[in-house]
Amino acid sequence: MMNTNEHCCPKFDPAPWDEKEIQWQERRFVKDRVKSFLHIPLNFGAVMKRSMARIEAAGATSDTNMVLSDENSLWGADVYIEVAKDVPGANMASISGTFLCKVFEGPYQNMHKWIAEMKDFVQGRGKAIRKFYFYYTTCPKCAKKYGKNYVVILAQI
Repeated sequence: MMNTNEHCCPKFDPAPWDEKEIQWQERRFVKDRVKSFLHIPLNFGAVMKRSMARIEAAGATSDTNMVLSDENSLWGADVYIEVAKDVPGANMASISGTFLCKVFEGPYQNMHKWIAEMKDFVQGRGKAIRKFYFYYTTCPKCAKKYGKNYVVILAQI
C-alpha cells in the first residue's frame, strides 16, 4: 500500500513540452489496448498492471515514465508505455515523427476545449495534423496530491 507521502508518478515539469516542436526517431513503446465507452476508459488500471508486470519482469522500465494514449475509437484506445528495451511477449511499437506539443491543466471534461485549442495552435503554425497522442502525465491519485492534472497533447505533423 502506498504511503500518503509517496507519489508513484514523478512531478511533471511542463516547460520542456509547452508549445514545443519535438522530433522522435523510433521511440520504443509497449502497445496495449484499453476498452472504453464514449472515450471513458473502463479497464485502464488492469491494462497498466498487466503491461507494467511484463515491463518490470524484463527490466525495461523507462526513466521517462511516459504513457501515451491514441484515442482512436469511442470504444477503445491504444496505450503506449515507453520502455528502455524490447519486452518479450509484449506488443512492441515505435513512434517516429515531428510533433507540436501543448500542455493543458485541469479536469478531463475540458478535453474537447483543449483539442480545439490544439487545432488552432497547430494551424497557427501553418501545419497540418496527421494524428493526436495524449500524454497523461500523472495518475489521478498523484494529480490530486500534486494539485495539478497536466495533459500534453502531441500533434504529429
